[in-house]
Amino acid sequence: MFKNLRAYLEALERRGELKRVKVPVSSELEIAEIADRMVKAGGPALLFEGVVGKDFPVAIGLFGTRERTAFALGVRDLDELSAKVEALLTLKPGKGGLSALLALLPKLPLLRGFFPKWVGRAPVQEVVLKEEAVDLSRLPVLKCWPLDGGPFFTLPLVITKDPETGELNVGMYRMQVLDKRSTAMHWQLHKVGRQHMEKASKLKKRLEVAVALGGDPILTYAATAPLPPLPGVSEFHLAGFLRGAPVELARGVTVDLPVPAEAEFVLEGYIDPEEPLVEEGPFGDHTGFYTPVDLYPRFHVTALTHRKGAIYPATIVGVPPMEDAYLIEASERLFLPPLRLILPEVVDYHMPPEGVAHNWVNVALRKEYPGQAYKVAYGMLGLGQMMFAKVIVAVDGDVPVRPGFQTLLEALKHLLPGRDTLLLRGPMDVLDHSSRGFAFGGKLILDGTRKLPEEGGEVPFIPRVHPALPQDPEVHAQRQWPGIWGVTLGKERPGQALALAERLLKTPQSAGIRLMLLADHDILLTPEELLWAVLNNIDPERDARVLEGVEGPVLVLDGTRKLPEEGFHRVWPERIRMDGRIKALVESRWEEYGL
Repeated sequence: MFKNLRAYLEALERRGELKRVKVPVSSELEIAEIADRMVKAGGPALLFEGVVGKDFPVAIGLFGTRERTAFALGVRDLDELSAKVEALLTLKPGKGGLSALLALLPKLPLLRGFFPKWVGRAPVQEVVLKEEAVDLSRLPVLKCWPLDGGPFFTLPLVITKDPETGELNVGMYRMQVLDKRSTAMHWQLHKVGRQHMEKASKLKKRLEVAVALGGDPILTYAATAPLPPLPGVSEFHLAGFLRGAPVELARGVTVDLPVPAEAEFVLEGYIDPEEPLVEEGPFGDHTGFYTPVDLYPRFHVTALTHRKGAIYPATIVGVPPMEDAYLIEASERLFLPPLRLILPEVVDYHMPPEGVAHNWVNVALRKEYPGQAYKVAYGMLGLGQMMFAKVIVAVDGDVPVRPGFQTLLEALKHLLPGRDTLLLRGPMDVLDHSSRGFAFGGKLILDGTRKLPEEGGEVPFIPRVHPALPQDPEVHAQRQWPGIWGVTLGKERPGQALALAERLLKTPQSAGIRLMLLADHDILLTPEELLWAVLNNIDPERDARVLEGVEGPVLVLDGTRKLPEEGFHRVWPERIRMDGRIKALVESRWEEYGL
């Protein structure tokens, strides 16, 4: 395993998966554009050794491929994470007493490293700066996208303690730099850090916070994992279990919190719940859209500690594929065995990158009785952060759940729109811009399993693709795949998209189609971009319709921009795009970078 970030970087370099950029680059947009290109090309991680006007180098792309993420987590393939958890879950004591202890002994190595180890001296505290000596502008914090409100910490491990119970939490929440000694803290509605702050507010006390940057990449991953609330168990324990060695912790120098001894940087400080909230954002988020300006607490930095020659770790998020997709897949694999404990009929599940985590979940199940696909979907919606899922596609156990588009094509062969589609309501991720209300909206279950007689049985269906598609003046572009019709349009008036769908579905080219996807004119008609756009832009309760085609019902998903005239009064965000001047700059310097 890797003791710290630099050990991981050295290992990547030996594998040919790290490139050093020695020429000076800017932390404002330039690094983000280079990194975006590299991740989308499946290229290596990057170490920018010289950042203009900053004192530290930047490492980015640490989890930039599925294979690299597995390497970071100490496994040959991410599927091995499931096997590791399954082995832990099969720990079964004997009937009591000495026999129970002896029965567990062969499996105790599974828990090696589970409990953190306290150390007196920490490399991350080689340099200690307090109060007026703190200057966050020295750090190469990235401005990732043109409309971002400023530079943001994007890989912070935010450590807090429950003011009532003392339980620790390590979460990853973006942090916008406000000035030399403070940041905003993006604690969303459902986050544990926010719960800690609200408890501190009731007690009328400040909440101490420590923010670690770097360290073992497993600990960075653990901060992103949807760990369920377990008394006495934090992300430090999860990281120790995964790495097979304890996470080394030290006491903060100005806060009563543990900090990872092998981190590169630690920011220590506090949040005062009584202090007015500050404006944070916009920020080009993992959805591929900007989240708008909103109010969040201010984090005051009382100390900055770091290694000598520290390396600043970063990531960027945006239109998929991005490296956060591989962290999400790691969590899928890790939490598959616990999911099976609750829903034993589940064979596998997957959250395709196009769904940016919660927008799309495929699940395969061993079906034995009518309605079982809905039972599984209901169960998943009741589990932790899976409550945010927007569209769940259920298929039989012999159907692979990835790649996502292929799974959808298989599901449509057994799905009769209207009969096998179900609309629900529930909590939504606060970053979902299209839901009917803030953090609340519609959900859609698509039952693509083979139907039993009690469910109406199978309906004959042959998916088709037509070589020539109908001409309509409002169609910008269109394309078909077996069973799916994708259409883009320049939307100008309310109801325009569904009216266009009705016209198109009356043509012979709707034969063999069970799903129509509508999107705005600037969306490319690739399966990945089309599904990304539609899933981001729908509230299923409002935007899913079953319309009649020439061969039967068709599910229509209106993924176009919503207008105030359609009753939508929330802010509709801009899609993330890089500034053309930055793209041209990077293009002109590509050989100079040595990439």
